Amino acid sequence: MTATDERPAMPRTFPAGFVWGTATAAYQIEGAVDTDGRGPSIWDTFCRVPGAVARGESGEFACDHYHRWQEDVDLMKDLGAGAYRFSVAWPRVLPDGRGPVNRRGLDFYRRLVDAL
Repeated sequence: MTATDERPAMPRTFPAGFVWGTATAAYQIEGAVDTDGRGPSIWDTFCRVPGAVARGESGEFACDHYHRWQEDVDLMKDLGAGAYRFSVAWPRVLPDGRGPVNRRGLDFYRRLVDAL
């Protein structure tokens, strides 16, 4: 297309029923990597390898969503978000990768889902 070609007009409104939402990834926001029985993840291990990650950053603290989840839910409400897609940090639920579940990890996700 050239600058003189006509382009279809972009709609100025969203269709009826459109839902604004937010999304996160557990490792990128939760932090608390060694709190309440959470086991190490492959990302925890990878981030400790010198030179593997820019500036040596990790998800050790991240946004501290694990401790600030209620504030985060309130922010989503204030934004008017009608949907939220999040991931589960499986090392928080199954610290050893198998065996008994970590009740404190499940309780965290239960509180989050109940608040949502």
